Amino acid sequence: MKRNTMLLTPLKVELPDYHSIGISGRTLPTSAQPWPIANSLSRRMRKAVGVQPWQWPDEPVFFVADPHADAEAFKSSLIASGGVTQSLSGEIQLTDEGRKGRFVIGGDCLDKGPSNLQLLRAIRHLMTIGADVKLLAGNHDVRLLMGLRGMSLQRDMRTEHLFLRMGPKVIPLIKEVFNAYRKRVDSQPVPAAEECRRLLYPSKSWFKGFPKIAKSDIPKIAVDKEMTRMRQKLKDFEASCEVEGLSIRDVYGTALVCHQLFLQPGGEFAWFFNEMQLIHREGSFVFLHAGLDDSMTTLLANNSIEQLNQLYRHQINSDLYTFYYGTLANTMRTKYRDVDRPLTRDGVERAYEMGIHAVVHGHRNQTSGQRISLRRGMIHIEGDITLNRNSRQKEGLSGHGIGVTIIRPEGRVIGISNDYPFAKVFEPQRFLKTA
Repeated sequence: MKRNTMLLTPLKVELPDYHSIGISGRTLPTSAQPWPIANSLSRRMRKAVGVQPWQWPDEPVFFVADPHADAEAFKSSLIASGGVTQSLSGEIQLTDEGRKGRFVIGGDCLDKGPSNLQLLRAIRHLMTIGADVKLLAGNHDVRLLMGLRGMSLQRDMRTEHLFLRMGPKVIPLIKEVFNAYRKRVDSQPVPAAEECRRLLYPSKSWFKGFPKIAKSDIPKIAVDKEMTRMRQKLKDFEASCEVEGLSIRDVYGTALVCHQLFLQPGGEFAWFFNEMQLIHREGSFVFLHAGLDDSMTTLLANNSIEQLNQLYRHQINSDLYTFYYGTLANTMRTKYRDVDRPLTRDGVERAYEMGIHAVVHGHRNQTSGQRISLRRGMIHIEGDITLNRNSRQKEGLSGHGIGVTIIRPEGRVIGISNDYPFAKVFEPQRFLKTA
């Protein structure tokens, strides 16, 4: 892919002093360049950035997406932002920049590894030291919420599959809780194995009944994909449990403990889902886990951000089916595929009319730092730079990742990653001058 080489001259942009606040400067970029954008994209980009004046946040915003249970990667990314420093004992503390700025965590805190519980405690610590934190809902996070809620609901074809819907990806978390809270797991009232399966799995009639129920709400292509996915999960789930040394009775007992920890008042991690919200906005930037569709831009046009977050909370508490197969959950899982709800030019124009110029999100992992893309003319700043070490190993990357997307009040977006040699700087006004 050809790059616009005119934009790649070095920039004089002040970057966080990583070495003095806890990270060796050798692992992160020490100089900046304008954001490298393909020539084919740059022509359309000029139109996108020139729609109307941009509004920037009053204070810096630090966006860290998709930590996926890697606490060390998360902490290093906070330090890379310049908003956090690390003491000699290893504890993080806010810098002056961090005290006046805002940290937006872009969802997908759970799964993949190496430690879900350690990552959750790291996020909680950031909150307790006084940071202004916005915690966005990611599809991996909400999948756990829905699975735990689903197992405690009265049997209903719309929701009885939600525990199994988590699939093998939840097993590392189950194993972690099983090991950490073994005494509590052993004290749970766990029935025989066959009864555990009945309680956790959808009924045999579900595979015929769910498509009939869903056909009026979900496109056929999406229903067909869901059924294929669920049959595979039913086939794989217990075999994956056995690999981790877990029986179905262990899984059921651990799920009861997870319900206590995450969903019951006073549970150690009850704050996690209580703090979570769907969407955040700063000036011309909308922050979501994955992306927009036309229905969401209509909701944005008719509701405040606060009202949309209230709608999200209402649905996850009282109507899981409508939530997960509707517009709100699409913002957490869309990759703009045929099975996803569409974003059209009309939807983008609605967003423009509201002064929204860019979507800042995670979900689509990158391996060479942050990326900017266009979806029907809407700028998308993709901030998932593959932080967790397990995913990085699969991608051929070493160690854990370090990365943060910073939105500065003076009118620039800075992408910092240990997988790209320069800090990437996107300045709409500077970009227009290259036309």
